[in-house]
Amino acid sequence: MNIDFNKNSDGLVPAIIQDARTRKVLMLGYMNEEAFLKTNRTKKVTFYSRTKKRLWTKGEESGNFLNLVDIKLDCDNDTLLIQVKPEGPVCHKGTDTCWAEENKVEYGFLSKLEGIIAQRQKLSETEPKLRKENESSYVVSLFDEGINKIAQKVGEEAVETVIEAKDNNDELFLNESADLLFHYLILLKAKGFELRDIVKVLEERH
Repeated sequence: MNIDFNKNSDGLVPAIIQDARTRKVLMLGYMNEEAFLKTNRTKKVTFYSRTKKRLWTKGEESGNFLNLVDIKLDCDNDTLLIQVKPEGPVCHKGTDTCWAEENKVEYGFLSKLEGIIAQRQKLSETEPKLRKENESSYVVSLFDEGINKIAQKVGEEAVETVIEAKDNNDELFLNESADLLFHYLILLKAKGFELRDIVKVLEERH
């Protein structure tokens, strides 16, 4: 790995710290060549502290170490992306990340969709006569009808997806696949689970 430590006059390069499992960015530190070599040797992320003017292993006082998983170098050879398994909070303020975000797995739009489904489930738990007119929705109606109806819809969408898979119309296949995934997310929520619970099972099997 040809890191250009001489690009900056202080001999330091930025080191972006990312959780290897959740893919959340946890913090930003700086490394000189000595810190980089120590990180590789000990498998505990070590930075160069610009305030203390010395090497600093994250967790040396708190015990919240960053266990090294992988290091990648950017195209300009002057910035590191370091994937880690964190032990405990990363920020000195006690939060999961230095941006005060919860360090949990997210799946882009699918996680956003799960959030919307959760909101609809809460609406379903509200007495129908107390709901506002604009609070009626297809998802709310499914939660109103209960688990049997939701499971039935997943079955119907699964059959339709299989039928389209045997045809040559890609657009119909993709639409039925989207319907299946959408209703499956509703079923997961109705059972008290999320997509990450299924991913955990798959990871354990792997």
